[in-house]
Amino acid sequence: MSTRKLILSAIACALIIILAGGAKIFQMSRDTITVEVFALGTERTLADMTVTVDSISQNAEATIAHVTMVGVEGADATEGWRLLAGGTVLSPIALPVGALGVPCATTSADVVASCDMAFPASEGSVTIAYLRAGLQSQWSRQ
Repeated sequence: MSTRKLILSAIACALIIILAGGAKIFQMSRDTITVEVFALGTERTLADMTVTVDSISQNAEATIAHVTMVGVEGADATEGWRLLAGGTVLSPIALPVGALGVPCATTSADVVASCDMAFPASEGSVTIAYLRAGLQSQWSRQ
């Protein structure tokens, strides 16, 4: 095969790849993504864990979410929880000294664990998210 034919074949392949990429970008731009935010008290099952955010309180020391969980034996109850506030994602912290509530420890497969998840202090509207097995649910005051 001559050099000229190889160059023309490479150009043809490049054009096909560019057209396919453009078609995929166009397809992705037309997809709509919806995020559902649930009301407090709504129970959600993510893989093998059933969780609920019952209430959210904010003060100068922390933002505290009262949650219930059941479904996995011996799992770290704080794993997977996030607070979305002011454009940032925050991980749980230890329940502040003197704060009323029950700190979250581990979960059970058959006994509902009810505890208080603490996050750094935040102002304004907050959303509590729980992630497990590639799934996510979010709760907020509505």
